[in-house]
Amino acid sequence: MRANLDFVSLSRNDLAPDFELPDQDGTPRRLSDLLASGPVVLFFYPAALSTGCTAEACNFRDLAGEFQAAGVQRVGISRDTIGKQKQFADKHGFDYPLLSDPESKVASAYGVKRKLPLGSLSTKRLTFAIGTDGRIIDVIHSELDMNQHAGRALQAVTKTRPSS
Repeated sequence: MRANLDFVSLSRNDLAPDFELPDQDGTPRRLSDLLASGPVVLFFYPAALSTGCTAEACNFRDLAGEFQAAGVQRVGISRDTIGKQKQFADKHGFDYPLLSDPESKVASAYGVKRKLPLGSLSTKRLTFAIGTDGRIIDVIHSELDMNQHAGRALQAVTKTRPSS
C-alpha cells in the first residue's frame, strides 16, 4: 500500500502537523483544537467551485449523518481565498469548515502542494483521517474518483475507534 503513496510526505502513524487557518467566515481554526472534540478528516482539494471539487465536497456533506454519528469532524482545505470558500460553502450548504491556505503553507506541511506547468501552484486531492492523538490513521488519494474520499476516510476512522 505504501508504494502508491510514496509521493506523500506524510503517511499512516505520522503525527499530523498542527496549523491554524481561517475558515470561510474568517474564523481561525486550529487542528489541535478540532482534535480535542474528536477525530478529524482533513481533505485537501485543488479549487473551490470546480466540478471535481464540488463532487468531492458534496459527498462529504451528504455523509454528514454518518460522520456525526461517529463523532468525526470534516474539514476541507484549498488555496482559495476566504471569500471564494464562503461562496463555495454557501452555494452548496456545507455544514463543515472550508479553510483558506492561499500561500500553501499547510499544503506544504502535509506534502500535497504541487507545481503545475508554467510554475503555477495547486493542491493534490488527498484526504487524511486523523485520530484524537494527532496521528494519521489513513491517507486517501484519488485525483479522479472524488466520491471515494469521504467513505474511505469515515471507514478508516471508525475502524480505529473503540465500540461503545
